[in-house]
Amino acid sequence: MNSQKLDQILWRHISSLPYFRGFLRAVEDRFYQEITLPEPVLDLGSGDGHFASVAFDKKLTVGLDPWMAPTKEAVERDAYQLLVLGEGAKVPFADASFATVTSTSVLEHILDIEPVLAEVHRILIPGGKFVFCVPNHRFPKALWGRKMFQKLGLEKWGEAYSRFFNRIARHAHTDSPGVWEERLDCNDFELIETWDYFPPEALHILEWGHPLGLPAWVVKQLFNRWILVPTRWNLAIPWALTRKFMDDPKSKQGVCSFFIARSLS
Repeated sequence: MNSQKLDQILWRHISSLPYFRGFLRAVEDRFYQEITLPEPVLDLGSGDGHFASVAFDKKLTVGLDPWMAPTKEAVERDAYQLLVLGEGAKVPFADASFATVTSTSVLEHILDIEPVLAEVHRILIPGGKFVFCVPNHRFPKALWGRKMFQKLGLEKWGEAYSRFFNRIARHAHTDSPGVWEERLDCNDFELIETWDYFPPEALHILEWGHPLGLPAWVVKQLFNRWILVPTRWNLAIPWALTRKFMDDPKSKQGVCSFFIARSLS
């Protein structure tokens, strides 16, 4: 992928989201640009529709999310042919309704994940594609705050910091790729491809963005938009911090994992 295309991907996210959210979404967007998604497509955990509205050239078939407020935002963004309020463990569609199911940084928020994977298998056609990404087991251990406490000899404080960060990030679990592979196998999926991405250095930039993102939250409350002045000069620092990670975001030490699987029956 050429530099101009990577610039476009990063800009469309950090110019419309707090940089720590937009940064990670941009990396995931980069991967999706190289993946074919046969239709019809169900986006499991469509949220406010921002990602679908900027990552894909045309509307996805269906967006599914359990929360009313973000779904109302998704309606305004017009990124789906149909939006449905519903739980991942009880998808209101018939067997073999979709050729592709996507889920972008969503499954880590679901405590009881097995019924969701079973539902994904049920609604996919035989040979259907399941594309998803999640933070992995390295995420809590690679946090800057945890490493700082460890350097000070405060191991328990470091572990507490990881639990705190996972709580504010609403992570129900951060599991290894091996655990996800076992889950896929148990639910009759074949893993086609997987890779780790977002190295610890990128995580630290994202981590510091949480407290630094307070002004964006205030702007959102006042003006219903995250970035009041989406110009290059205003976002020069976030751009400089994040752009270098777009070139080659895959990493053996990556704190997130991307999966492409196929339904076997």
